[in-house]
Amino acid sequence: MTSPKTTASQQRLTQIKDFLTMSKSATTLPWDPNSTKFPTRKELPSIPGAPPEAAWFWGDDDYIGRINLLTPTRVAAAAKEIKTGEIVNVNLPLTTPATPAFNREPFRLELKALVENIAYDDVYHMNTQSGTQWDGFRHISHIPTGSFYNNTRGGDVIGPNANHKCSIHHWAEHGIAGRGVLLDYRSYANKKGINYDPYDYYPISFEELYQCGKDQGIDIRPQAQGGDIKIGDILFVRSGWVEAYHTKGEEERAALALRPHVLGKKDGQRYAGVSQEPQVLDWLHDSYFAAVAGDAPTFEAWPTHEDYHLHEYILALWGMPLGEMLDLEKLAQKCRERNRWTFFFTSAPANCPGGVSSHVNGTAIL
Repeated sequence: MTSPKTTASQQRLTQIKDFLTMSKSATTLPWDPNSTKFPTRKELPSIPGAPPEAAWFWGDDDYIGRINLLTPTRVAAAAKEIKTGEIVNVNLPLTTPATPAFNREPFRLELKALVENIAYDDVYHMNTQSGTQWDGFRHISHIPTGSFYNNTRGGDVIGPNANHKCSIHHWAEHGIAGRGVLLDYRSYANKKGINYDPYDYYPISFEELYQCGKDQGIDIRPQAQGGDIKIGDILFVRSGWVEAYHTKGEEERAALALRPHVLGKKDGQRYAGVSQEPQVLDWLHDSYFAAVAGDAPTFEAWPTHEDYHLHEYILALWGMPLGEMLDLEKLAQKCRERNRWTFFFTSAPANCPGGVSSHVNGTAIL
């Protein structure tokens, strides 16, 4: 165990190094979101009573996790990414997919005539995760311990003692806006002759993502390691699922969505996505993304072939918003035409006290 004297000495050395390098390291609790240097995954200190690798360092009552990184300074800097002013919607229609995966309820619109030919209302019947979605921190726990982000439990979500811990409305109150970075892996794979089916298990490794970024002119390593990824960036990975969805007829789409869902490698629900290898875990953590998102029903390759799910790390352990089924088709086209893969991004999560997740309501501005 590290002695208090040793810890004090280490902090003093960090303070001296910060002074010499004009940096500001996150060493005291709660972490200052304005810090310019944060611990790597391998450097994370342990938290008494928390699962290993938990990064619950923003305060005991924090329920926005890495959204904290979206400080006024970083948002103002991200706004400088707006060059042409082109607005790109990244939300699928609420009716898409018509048959959601994982046994989720499809969206249904009910129209109500208040006064015929004069006034109308409408009622939405929907599962927030039936289409373009943010997975909130109440969505999945660290399975071995049953811990949701920042020591939230199932009893905080549903039951006689339910409360607003990790409720989606906390995200809405802060807001999500920052610099987006798109990795168009689908186009890169086509260019390199890499063939895969977005409706089947296909893990996109860190090395493949690195080469994809290099092909786009981006070094996807964090700035602390000499790369182009800035603290608080919002990552988007295009695997090609939306493209594949639109090439299929309604019956085939429905049949694929209704494949049997079971836990484990034999799950009939299968999708291409980010690999769950340790190198990907290090990269996603150490880049200090404010959020990550993809275009498939699962951000990671599904089903997992490891004894953990990437969802557990991203949501429960690190407190990082995770988006799925974003429509990245037009955005990829615009980025390719402009030969620039960063942009300003904003999202308005649902201001729903007690809510689990939300549609993204996201916009990219080039």
